Amino acid sequence: MYALTARQGVLAGSILAGLIFAMPNAAIAEQKAAPPDFSSNQVGWISIGGDLIEVPGARVGIVRTDPAHPYVPNGTGAQPTYRIADLSNPNLKPWVKERMRKDNEEVLAGKIAFTPRSSCRPAGVPGFMSYGRFTPIRFVQSSKEVLIIFESNQEIRRVYLDVPHSENPAPSWYGESVGHYEGGTLVIDTVALNDRTFVDNYRTPHTEKLHVVERWKVVDDGNALEVAFTVDDPDAFYEPWTAKQRYRRVEQPFREEICAENNQHLFDYHIPVANEPDF
Repeated sequence: MYALTARQGVLAGSILAGLIFAMPNAAIAEQKAAPPDFSSNQVGWISIGGDLIEVPGARVGIVRTDPAHPYVPNGTGAQPTYRIADLSNPNLKPWVKERMRKDNEEVLAGKIAFTPRSSCRPAGVPGFMSYGRFTPIRFVQSSKEVLIIFESNQEIRRVYLDVPHSENPAPSWYGESVGHYEGGTLVIDTVALNDRTFVDNYRTPHTEKLHVVERWKVVDDGNALEVAFTVDDPDAFYEPWTAKQRYRRVEQPFREEICAENNQHLFDYHIPVANEPDF
């Protein structure tokens, strides 16, 4: 039988020790790797298409347009229409379907199908992902916090890194978001959202039990940004559902755009107006 010399035994032991500690060190290195860069070179991200994208193979589908009233966007050469939701989606609870049915009927009767964003109110989560076809979202990243800024009206989401949720956060338009990096992905967990927004462009309501988990990453050699997310609201939906959104990269200076200066000329979107002047 072949026997190891003392020198060979020491060498073999060293190699074995190196193998034992290689995997934990690699995992630690991945955790400490530089986070993905969503913000350099004045980069912004403009959504591609606007509507949320269904995840292939997902067991629970997202709300889509009613086949009897197909959505026609601007710029197609045909008469544009408003979005009318298909209420055959089995994941919607009865009160959600009833509210959306009344809204569909009002829109078909001539009502403007505006959303909170139309009236310059915050879009909420994940509702803000349905906007931004013409103005970008931007990221400001630090070691303790990530800001997601919607250029139109300069609305800000704050994502606090590597901390737990508060014990009893008060509901708000953008809720309480905490996050962390997993390699090249920013993971965001959001709770405490008020019920004054919609989850999509089809004006699908939700309750204050809404819980959203997002996973943001740069794709296509840095030319695109993709977010996949899960929506859970047991009082509005029978099961959690998933969707995604994609953004194209643009490099341009941050511009000032005031929502109320652009949304009150053609229609009455019910923009909040102070009863008395500030000065």
